[in-house]
Amino acid sequence: MARWLSFFAEYNFQVEYKPGRLNVVADALSRRPDYAVHKADANAIGVARTSTPSSSLLDDVRSAYTKDADAKQLLDYFAAPSDKSRQKLAKHLRARVHRYRVHNGLLLYSAVDDNADRIVVPDDHELKLRITYEYHDAPTSGHQGREKTYLLLTRDFYWSHQYKWVRKYVRACEVCQRVKPAPFSQAPLQSLPTPSECWQSISMDFVFGLPPDNKRRTGIVDSLLTDSARWYILLQYQPK
Repeated sequence: MARWLSFFAEYNFQVEYKPGRLNVVADALSRRPDYAVHKADANAIGVARTSTPSSSLLDDVRSAYTKDADAKQLLDYFAAPSDKSRQKLAKHLRARVHRYRVHNGLLLYSAVDDNADRIVVPDDHELKLRITYEYHDAPTSGHQGREKTYLLLTRDFYWSHQYKWVRKYVRACEVCQRVKPAPFSQAPLQSLPTPSECWQSISMDFVFGLPPDNKRRTGIVDSLLTDSARWYILLQYQPK
């Protein structure tokens, strides 16, 4: 707004009201077409992302279980569940073993909040990178932010410290760093410090070229300490 006020200050104009039925040109320009109500096109083609892991990815997850100590303990337990085999589990697994189950050779984990089954991913760095790539970098994923990527990923998969993994992955994404703006928060508004004497701090108009008043004054310079200390600008420098 201040930029436009400064721009129009260079012109001497008068505002006149004109009814909309007579001001056809301006009325048409003010009606933006993107504000119009759009009707759905039955023939329109779109792309819908389906979060269904491929069979090859699931085979790689099953193969990686053999190299993960926690996954091996859980698979051995569910192969022959008993109180004795339960006691052999690690303490952190024993406390949550009721949330695991096995289906088609895959370990499934249900969270506390929704009880939805998620595929347990073993501690394999390359496998985690591959899965996260499909849910963040793929064309149908669109390089979503940390929270949306995490929500998409946790619909189908689970592993320890998953949120921390997604946060580091999104933060290190080259495309996101190059294209997306930095999330800098604005500082809160603060009042100016009160000066200790007159003319220690002043305020002035930044818009010039306004027509002078009846006393030929075109601007004001105020002391921030008191309104009684005030200078009036009577002359304006005109460059040659």
